[in-house]
Amino acid sequence: METGAAASLAATNKTNEYSQLSATHIFTPVAIETAGTWNHQAVELVQERGRRASIITGDSRETTYLFQQLSVALQKGNAVSFQNTFTAG
Repeated sequence: METGAAASLAATNKTNEYSQLSATHIFTPVAIETAGTWNHQAVELVQERGRRASIITGDSRETTYLFQQLSVALQKGNAVSFQNTFTAG
């Protein structure tokens, strides 16, 4: 399987599942593989969000900060999921 294939498939599935939203909302699927590979729409969304934040704050590093924050959140989520695989007893 090619790198990012699972994220791309998950994004496609989300787009199909929420297709009815396109009539009233802008929908961007975000799918991130456990190892950290993002689908391309998610990368573009975060880059645009970071670009807009940079315009407001004047700090050109906003996109980098945003990716770092989201990556740490992903790692924390992975750790919790892993920890929850252990049973007490």
